[in-house]
Amino acid sequence: MMALYNNALLLSLCCLAPLSASANDALTVYGKLNLSLQVNKMQGESETLVKSNSSRLGVKGQMAVNDQLTAFYTVEYEVDTDSAVKENFKARNQFVGLKGDFGALTLGRNDTMLKKSQGKVDLFSDLDGDLKQLFKGDNRMAQTVSYQTPKLGGLSLGLTYIAKGDSGQSYETQVGETLIEKSTDGVSIGARYGDTKLKSSSLYAALAYDAKVKGYDILRASLQGRIADITLGGMFQQQEKIDSGLQRRGYLLSAAYPLFAVKLKTQYQHMDDKGSSWSVGADYQAAKATKVYTFYTQRDPDGLSKPDRFLGIGLSQRF
Repeated sequence: MMALYNNALLLSLCCLAPLSASANDALTVYGKLNLSLQVNKMQGESETLVKSNSSRLGVKGQMAVNDQLTAFYTVEYEVDTDSAVKENFKARNQFVGLKGDFGALTLGRNDTMLKKSQGKVDLFSDLDGDLKQLFKGDNRMAQTVSYQTPKLGGLSLGLTYIAKGDSGQSYETQVGETLIEKSTDGVSIGARYGDTKLKSSSLYAALAYDAKVKGYDILRASLQGRIADITLGGMFQQQEKIDSGLQRRGYLLSAAYPLFAVKLKTQYQHMDDKGSSWSVGADYQAAKATKVYTFYTQRDPDGLSKPDRFLGIGLSQRF
């Protein structure tokens, strides 16, 4: 019933969007459909599928409260076009906030500062080569309060508080010989410098830390820059499951190069006790909002004799 309500709500908003936008420019409907035809081979078993890669539909807007203050909001859903059920909406970022000369304050479901800190370093985001396949920390939490400072000399600072009542904050820990469930508040902090799209600056750098977020403490450092026409990126991550005392370290390296109208890209990732992954791909930007792409990813999980392989060709359309 709730899924049907969500579908009806989104349809209503889409129908009302043109009227609202012309009246006060307070409502914008946006989205992206990203689908790929893939052949996956996992542990020797092959399958062919048409996969939805974080396709989404949302509404957003902002309204002036006074000369110094602006209210803004986002309500976004993931659309699983490949789902076996018709009620295929999943919650993404859904928050309300205020912004001004002091920065921006938001409440609601939102990406943590550590997740935001990755910028565009991950060249295979939303695909099977996405960094979240080996790294923890790709978190969108339901009960958050976030604050982001204004940029000063290209530098901005941010903090996300995650309430203990968020179901994602529950984790299991060993006490003696007993496994018990705990829940705790979490904090995600980050510092970012430069432009993630490398348009206003040729360098992007970020340092972020999660303290007790979704059962982990995580340190992440990200760097991306452009040398001539080559875009190079790197990431280091250290993660530790709460109360385990066991730290794991990993890294990611990425590179992209434009050749005529095609962007060639490659990426390698490794995490202790998890394994490694490498990807190659090519993107053709047919129009500003239309992209055709192809990719190949091989993942070598630790402890398994056979690698997992993913080969796909896809189309991404933004609106």
